[in-house]
Amino acid sequence: MLKGLTRYQWLVIGAAWLGWGFDVFDAMLFNFVASNCIPTLLGLAPGTDAARSATVYWTGILSAVLLVGWAAGGVLFGWLADRHGRRLALMLTIMAYALGTTLCAFATSIEQLTLFRALTSLGIGGEWAVGAALVAETVPEEHRVEAGALLQTASPLGIMLASAVNYQIAGVWLADDPQNSWRYVFLCGLAPVFLALAVRVFIKESERWQTSRGEAPQLAVLFGPSLRGATRAALLVSLTALLSWWAVNAFVPLLGGLLAGDVARAEGLAPEAAQRLAEAWKSNASNAFNLGGLVGALAAIPLAKFWGRRPAFIAYFLWSAAAILLAFGLPWPPETRLALLFVVGLGVYGVFSALVFYLPELFPTRVRGLASGFCYNIGRVIAAFGPFAVGAIAAGAGGSSAVITQTVVWVAVVPLLAALLAPRWVVETRGRPLPE
Repeated sequence: MLKGLTRYQWLVIGAAWLGWGFDVFDAMLFNFVASNCIPTLLGLAPGTDAARSATVYWTGILSAVLLVGWAAGGVLFGWLADRHGRRLALMLTIMAYALGTTLCAFATSIEQLTLFRALTSLGIGGEWAVGAALVAETVPEEHRVEAGALLQTASPLGIMLASAVNYQIAGVWLADDPQNSWRYVFLCGLAPVFLALAVRVFIKESERWQTSRGEAPQLAVLFGPSLRGATRAALLVSLTALLSWWAVNAFVPLLGGLLAGDVARAEGLAPEAAQRLAEAWKSNASNAFNLGGLVGALAAIPLAKFWGRRPAFIAYFLWSAAAILLAFGLPWPPETRLALLFVVGLGVYGVFSALVFYLPELFPTRVRGLASGFCYNIGRVIAAFGPFAVGAIAAGAGGSSAVITQTVVWVAVVPLLAALLAPRWVVETRGRPLPE
C-alpha cells in the first residue's frame, strides 16, 4: 500500500503519527477522569446525584473550553508553521499539550483545571494541521491518501491508550481512591515530551516549505476569489466532522459509567465493585467507539481513491446520521447500546482520515499550514456548542444515561444536513497534484 517510501519518509509519517496519537491521548484523559476529578475539586461526594449532575455540566463546559482553545492553537501554530517552518511548530505543539496535561494533575480548583486545559488545547489544536501539512509535503503524490489515512489511525488508538491508562490506574491500582487516582492519570500526559525532543533531533524541514517561504501568510487570502471555494469546502467538512464527533464522544466514557451505575444499582453491587464496573464500562464504551473509528479511517482509502473525495464525504455523513439514530434513538439494553458505539464510530470518527489528506490538497504551500489549521480548528468554536448544549441539557434533566441518549440522538441532524450540502460545496480534488 505504501511501497517505495524512503526511510526518512517513514520517519516523518511515524513522528506525525505519534504526535497526533499523543495529542488525542492527552485531550481525552479528562473525559475518563471527569467523574472522579470534578466532584473532588467541587467538594462533592462521588456517586451522589449532585456529583453526577455537576460532572455532566462541567464535562460540557471543559470540553467547550478545550474546543475554543483548540481553534486558537490551530490558527496560531498554523501561522507559525507557514512563517517559521513545520519542524519548529510541530515540536512546540507537542511540548505545549504535554505541559498543560501534566499541570492538570496539580489542580486544586475547577478554575485551575480549566486554565490548564486551555493551555493543553493550544498545543493540541496546532499539532494536527502541522503534522498533516508535513506528511502531505513529504510523501509522493500517489501515496498521499494512504499516508493520510494511516496518520488518522493514531487518533482512535490514542484514545484507546487513554482508556487503558485510566482503567489500569483508576480501575485497578487505585480503585479505592477515586479522589486522587485522576491526578496520576493526568501525570501520564508528560510522556510526549520525549517525542518533541526526537522531532527536534531527527526531523528535517519540509523542502516544499523552504522553496515557497516568504512573507507571513495573511488570513484574509483564504477568502479571496482564488481560495474562497476551497475554504468553504474545508469549513463544511471540518465543522460537520467536529460537531458530530464532539457532541457524541465527549460523553461516551461518561455514558459507559452511567450505564454501569444503572446495572450496579439494579444488581445491588457493593461500592467498590460498582466503581470497578464503572471504570470497565467507560473503557468498553470508548473502545467500541474508537475501534469503529479505526476501521472507518481505513475505509477512506478505497472510498477516496475509487469514488472521489466528494462521494466519500457524503457516504461518511449519511452513515453517521443513520448510526446515531440507531444507537441512541432506540430502547436498547445497556450492553447492546455500548456495542452499537462501534457502528457510530465508523462514520462519526472514521471521516477524519479523509480530512488529513483533503485539506492539504485544497491549498497552496505558502498558506497550507494556516489554511488547514484555520479551517480544521475554527470549526471547533462552533463545535464547542455541541458538548456544552448536550451537557447543559442533560445536567438540567438529572444527568442520567437515558437523558444523555435522548439528547445525543438529535446530533444526527448535523451530518444529514452536510450530506445535502456536499454535492454543491465540496470541491473534488481526486487526481490533482498538491498545489504549489
